Amino acid sequence: MHVNHTSKMVSLKRNLTSFALLALFVTVHLPFASCSSLKETLPAFAHINNVNRDELLSPKMRFEVTVHGVLLWASLGFLMPIGILLIRLSNKEENGTRLKLYFYFHLVVQILSLSIGTVGAIKSIKTFENSFNNNHQRIGLVLYIAIWVQAVIGFCRPNRGTKKRSLWYFFHWIFGTMTCIVGILNIYTGLEAYKKRTNRSVTLWIILFTAEISSMAFFYLFQDKWDYMQKQGVCLGEGGQVRPSDDQESSIKNNDKRDLWKEPCSKVNAFKNLFK
Repeated sequence: MHVNHTSKMVSLKRNLTSFALLALFVTVHLPFASCSSLKETLPAFAHINNVNRDELLSPKMRFEVTVHGVLLWASLGFLMPIGILLIRLSNKEENGTRLKLYFYFHLVVQILSLSIGTVGAIKSIKTFENSFNNNHQRIGLVLYIAIWVQAVIGFCRPNRGTKKRSLWYFFHWIFGTMTCIVGILNIYTGLEAYKKRTNRSVTLWIILFTAEISSMAFFYLFQDKWDYMQKQGVCLGEGGQVRPSDDQESSIKNNDKRDLWKEPCSKVNAFKNLFK
């Protein structure tokens, strides 16, 4: 009995020891197995999205990229087009207070656009690793220089009436328009870069930005057509002379009748009739 009891105790100890060694083995090797599985899974997931695991942004860097995008959108994607629309509205004004207001609004908006764009440029140069190995960074560097060149051109405006004024206007207009268009295109490349580095959808932002730019473009083109549309209601008489339509002619006759009532009528036997 004593021998049997001793053999059972030895067998139980052996079983417990084996179980403890097995548990220790599983406990030690399970995290490494899970890490190994994660290492195999993550590159496969990154390969599907054309992104290496090391290229994914950290939460802090993601916030910095978002701030950079908002600043450059405010500068090149919103304020600069607004400034162009304001100065285009001033083309219909020959002189006066409204012309000055449009000009000063254009000046203030463009200075604000330049300031915000400069802050975004400094922040991107200090914060990001700028290797300039992609189109977004290369175009962005060109734009940083272009907005300052455009500002210098604007402040070097010759006086109206001089020969240099027409040449200055052409370069200021064409260079500013091209800078704005390239800036808008680079915002799209920035959104695609953000999608690639964060694996987040940017479809909503693309739709909203496209709707904004489309509205501005429609308003830009509509300004020239508005006067033309109004002139469609005016009929041309013989010889190409402008003749008012029936409704306009009726309105003119009514206005003439009102003017006649305002003038005092002369009597037939008035003193001045004797000298006719």
